Amino acid sequence: MKFLFDLDGTVTSQETLPVIANHFGISKEMEELTKQTVQGNIPFVESFIRRVNILGDLPVSEVDNLLGQVPLYPLLHQFIQEHLENCAVITGNLDCWCKQLNAKVGCQAFCSHAIVEDDRVVKLEKILRKEVVVDHFRSLGETVVFVGDGNNDLEAMRHANFSIAVGLTHNPAKSLLSIVDYIFYNEKALCRQLSQLL
Repeated sequence: MKFLFDLDGTVTSQETLPVIANHFGISKEMEELTKQTVQGNIPFVESFIRRVNILGDLPVSEVDNLLGQVPLYPLLHQFIQEHLENCAVITGNLDCWCKQLNAKVGCQAFCSHAIVEDDRVVKLEKILRKEVVVDHFRSLGETVVFVGDGNNDLEAMRHANFSIAVGLTHNPAKSLLSIVDYIFYNEKALCRQLSQLL
């Protein structure tokens, strides 16, 4: 059994890109882009490239430190800690921005990748496709449960054995509602279901 979790707004109790934007005073543009992406109005890849272009000049170390302070949902984090070998985080966010945050979550993490020089993102090298990670674990014979909230989780959910949409930080994208096996708006109920799937 493998539990794969979206990171932003699923394991974290805040979306990380708006946290970065607020800190650096570019929140209005970033909030609207994030909102449109989560709801599926802008394709994830296009949105992500636009966001990296906006944020790429920011100091990578400062972004990493900032995201390392983003709070996690405590019960969900506890479930992950108790089942580290069964859990992984999958995020489209850049690995260089999420080192401390991923370390705090504590399980295996899959991210998009960028080349960093002089503490700046100089090239976006790989945008993670979440469904590829799902397919990888399924090819190993794992039963895959995918937990997420955004339109960019749609294909991963289609490929998983079980899919769970969550509305902990904001409502899940409407595109998910017709394909998921479960929807939860309560962290305790979500963790109870995850435990039952073990």
